[in-house]
Amino acid sequence: MKKPPWLNKKVNLSLCRNLKVLFKDLGLYTVCQEARCPNISECFSKGVATFMILGNICTRNCRFCAITKGIPKKVNFKEPELVKIAVEKLKLSYVVITSPTRDDLPDGGATLFYLTVKELKTLTSLKVEVLIPDFAGNLSSLEKVLRAYPDVVSHNIETVASLYPYLRSKADYTRSLRVLRFIKDFDKRIFTKSGIMLGLGEKDEEVEKTLKDLKEAGCDFLSIGQYLPPSRDSWPLKEYVPIQKFFYWERVALKMGFKKVLSSPYVRSSYLAHTYTLTYEGNA
Repeated sequence: MKKPPWLNKKVNLSLCRNLKVLFKDLGLYTVCQEARCPNISECFSKGVATFMILGNICTRNCRFCAITKGIPKKVNFKEPELVKIAVEKLKLSYVVITSPTRDDLPDGGATLFYLTVKELKTLTSLKVEVLIPDFAGNLSSLEKVLRAYPDVVSHNIETVASLYPYLRSKADYTRSLRVLRFIKDFDKRIFTKSGIMLGLGEKDEEVEKTLKDLKEAGCDFLSIGQYLPPSRDSWPLKEYVPIQKFFYWERVALKMGFKKVLSSPYVRSSYLAHTYTLTYEGNA
């Protein structure tokens, strides 16, 4: 399937190399690099970065993801401090903290999320978003993360319910909705966010149903992007979705009541993450 011209994007290789050296020196990972995100230089140039704590190896095997699968290493409890050092050196104004899924840990890694957010919250005028896994449905772990009071909590639904058995065999569509709902039940002031990819084989009516489910779960913000297989072994691409279709879904989602929607082929869950809250300072 030939890649359409609108999916060609330039990357600032010089900026990426410099950042790669810094992260390597600190022993840190960014999902921007691990997931081979095409927006990496654009986000960094705007003072935004997504750090991946808890290592770079995932215990699950989602077929759309570029993150390495396998047996993770031990937790590095120095990561919160190292992330803070990187944030200060890069003079970032908005940070997203994410992780691979760590089903091998009793709390799914919630403690390190909590410690990292608390460490970053000591920096004035920095906004912190967490992009979390489902913690295998453990609401105590989720609550631990929420008690650090990040500005935004993001949890991606990723795709429509019918594709979960094929793409996310260890995940659960209803569980992910429960995660988003629990965040709002815990504190309505915390912004919630989710994302979905198109081009995986979903039907329009399924996309609409997913957007409705997310809104009913109290989701504030939404990202919609084009699925691009990260490797030959990944789930095969079913369609390059026309740009007009992304604009259509943006209109649909806004009409449903989402506060902010980014919908275009290169949108990823953390892309231009800082823009979601600009209109809603302190008012979820």
